[in-house]
Amino acid sequence: MTSKPSKPNTLDALGLISHLRRDPAEHKGHAGKVVLVGGSAGMAGALLLAGNACLHLGAGWTILEMLDPASAHADHEQPELMIRLANPNPAESLRLDQADVLGIGPGLGTSKLATEWLKASLASESIPLVIDADALNLIANSPELLSALQDRNARYPGQTVLTPHPGEAARLLGQTISDVQSDRVCAIEKLVSITQSIVILKGQHTLISAPGKDMLQCAEGNPGMGTGGMGDALTGSISAIAAQGLRHHLSLWEASCVATQLHALAADKLVQRGIGPIGLTPSETILEMRSLLNNLL
Repeated sequence: MTSKPSKPNTLDALGLISHLRRDPAEHKGHAGKVVLVGGSAGMAGALLLAGNACLHLGAGWTILEMLDPASAHADHEQPELMIRLANPNPAESLRLDQADVLGIGPGLGTSKLATEWLKASLASESIPLVIDADALNLIANSPELLSALQDRNARYPGQTVLTPHPGEAARLLGQTISDVQSDRVCAIEKLVSITQSIVILKGQHTLISAPGKDMLQCAEGNPGMGTGGMGDALTGSISAIAAQGLRHHLSLWEASCVATQLHALAADKLVQRGIGPIGLTPSETILEMRSLLNNLL
């Protein structure tokens, strides 16, 4: 068995977008149902950003399980999003939803209900699962949740992706952020080994790796992406592309690669037009991603 190269290969996934071309008779069921979980008190915007990315990147249904009661209502600016108060019985909710893809973490918080939703998500059937933000922090602080993640990956290899930024990666590894940033290749290799997941280590030249896969490095991206909500947009984008990939023969690994590169390239295109890097927003990036995706079909 050969070891992974010390220098990652360059991520080149945009050619896979052609798989998402739709037949004339396709309907929303073919584009997949995505359930996104998060949005605790004061953090509803994170889940709304993930939902907007999911919607604009082509998911057939986008359902938001919002933990904050004050925010669990229709969004008049984006009425296409199906927003509801998170069920206190998450296992029942997931069973009834029959989602094609599940994403958890944006604005999730660390409450008891957040933990219960994460436990239920990790126990879910063999569907793509995207884990971000506070869901990663909960796993970092709980051997039980880490074990549940490992068990899921043993049962369903290649069906879970983690999207940590350096701080979340450091907590998962029990290291400092400086440790992670000083050797990002080593950090992602350790994360893959510990979790047995697909891992996207965000930051300058984002890295993506997984068990049995060569490590890849995203050449695109710019400092304007260093703003709150960019990670939430990525979570929604991966979820949307993975949902469409179920019919269009894209794996979660491939969907993760496409979304990562498309996300960074969209930010670069905006900067080239004078929109940023300072003041570049996730909402602008989401719309640019949609434009790029359709132009590349």
